[in-house]
Amino acid sequence: MTSTLLRTSNISIIIPALNEEDNIPSLAENLGSNHEIILVDGGSDDRTIELAYRYGFKVIESTRGRGYQQNRGALEAQREILLFLHADTRLPENFATAVHQTMEKPRCIAGAFKLAIANPTLGMRFVSACTNLRSRYLQLPYGDQAIFLKKKKFVELEMFPEIPIMEDYVFVRRAKKYGRIYTLEEKVVTSARRWQKLGIIRTTVINQLVLLGFFCKVPLRWLASLYRR
Repeated sequence: MTSTLLRTSNISIIIPALNEEDNIPSLAENLGSNHEIILVDGGSDDRTIELAYRYGFKVIESTRGRGYQQNRGALEAQREILLFLHADTRLPENFATAVHQTMEKPRCIAGAFKLAIANPTLGMRFVSACTNLRSRYLQLPYGDQAIFLKKKKFVELEMFPEIPIMEDYVFVRRAKKYGRIYTLEEKVVTSARRWQKLGIIRTTVINQLVLLGFFCKVPLRWLASLYRR
């Protein structure tokens, strides 16, 4: 029992957050207390920081920007493996065991989970299925799939680019040049809030326009504005 606890506590979970007070209690319940949990706040004006302290998270106040926030958290992390988690995403049971087993696979540079969307419609199931196909066959998971890797490798890969958008995409494309990125069979469950707010078609169109704009070298601040609007 003791060896299991030691083994599964070798993960630092890094959560970039902005006004996520509604998610903190369920997030704390999902993660338990056997890992280092670092919440990097980008300037919340709600009770995010207060609740994070209450649930025993390590809290870092940071400049806003997911890439910058995640890098800050990674540099503060004390454990060997980093797992980057969005505040509205929930990890599967026994995720730590799956993470450690994946990191031991041949040529593994990083890993991520399959994606499921909470309370899915048929359209959302289609979105998550496409995401999982891309992740598995192109080795291109996105940030909402809880990307993980060893801290040493993360630093060697020069961390996330500190850009307004697409930081996860740029980082993963860089990482897969140096090893394999595995997509686990276990699923994370992410909130449907963006799809519910904008609608599936509009959300999908915006996501594809952002990707197209990135390849056409449209200024990233414009793409970020389109995505957030």
